[in-house]
Amino acid sequence: MIQKIKILTFILLAGYSLTVQAQKYKAGIVAFYNLENLFDTINTPNVFDEEFTPEGPNKWTGERYWKKINNNAMVISQLGRNEGIPGPAIVGLSEIENRMVVEDLINSPHLKPLDYDIVHYDSPDRRGVDVGLIYQKKYFTVTGSRSAALLIYDKETQKRIYSRDQLVVSGLFDGEPMHFIVNHWPSRRGGEKASAYLRNAAADLTRSIVDSIRKVDPKAKVIVMGDLNDDPNNESLTQHLQANGNMKKLKEGDLFNTMGEHFKNGIGSLAYRDNWNLFDQIVITPSLLGKDYSTYKFRHSRVYNDVSLTQKEGRFKGYPWRTYVGTTFSGGYSDHFPVYIMLVKEVK
Repeated sequence: MIQKIKILTFILLAGYSLTVQAQKYKAGIVAFYNLENLFDTINTPNVFDEEFTPEGPNKWTGERYWKKINNNAMVISQLGRNEGIPGPAIVGLSEIENRMVVEDLINSPHLKPLDYDIVHYDSPDRRGVDVGLIYQKKYFTVTGSRSAALLIYDKETQKRIYSRDQLVVSGLFDGEPMHFIVNHWPSRRGGEKASAYLRNAAADLTRSIVDSIRKVDPKAKVIVMGDLNDDPNNESLTQHLQANGNMKKLKEGDLFNTMGEHFKNGIGSLAYRDNWNLFDQIVITPSLLGKDYSTYKFRHSRVYNDVSLTQKEGRFKGYPWRTYVGTTFSGGYSDHFPVYIMLVKEVK
């Protein structure tokens, strides 16, 4: 949602702060959320989704499905509320089985009033999970979209590894041209080092998409988001995507990783064996930086790790409150926290 806000501008004088003006801005939230296995309850042929059926080991019933829909929708509706903005204008999604589950999501009571629409393509992922994007029709108009195939091959067998394609959506964000690339890069299955080449290849694809957009318009505003299965300091981000988390040290050609400072401060979006990772990231082109707010610019980023989304007790206390622990239904939200950025524009 695009909302008018006031941002105070300060001058510091000998340790005192003096308010110079309260400038009016338009502000909007762009978010990403890994929904953790948002499957329907139907056994789809040629897809490894049997565990998410009523007869499968997870006993994935309609009652559990609708509880998860309601939980995920509630979280999305909360993103930006602490900033005075009731609901994000754009949300990238991962771990969705198909368009139908996203339709159920946006038509739930928490999100229906915000009037979202969907951009989605089926991916060749063996488990049947895709990425997608939802947007408030009032604030974003799609002018084009495509699914970019990630062609990667096993080092030993040379057989194709079927992973998630990358979703590219272009449009007008409150009347301003903007591009979004939604990702879910290959996992660390088999070990972080052994599988690094897969995520490096995914990063190369993302970077080529960004470069192709900027070749047409060097000042294009591009937002890359996703569960990248790597941290901001891994080579897939720093070398292949060329994403730098230090705004003051951006070099020619660098993208800015809005999650870099959070990672530096030890903030994560998921936990595994008592270690936190920040796999969920939003990376932007430098055209979204600067202090000229006559057009939309990056203001700040957040990892939405609200206490309501955390496990309250037991072995995983403090972790994201997930839907399942093994095959035990815990009734939570996701094993990832969502992330978001605020974009602002001066109101004249």
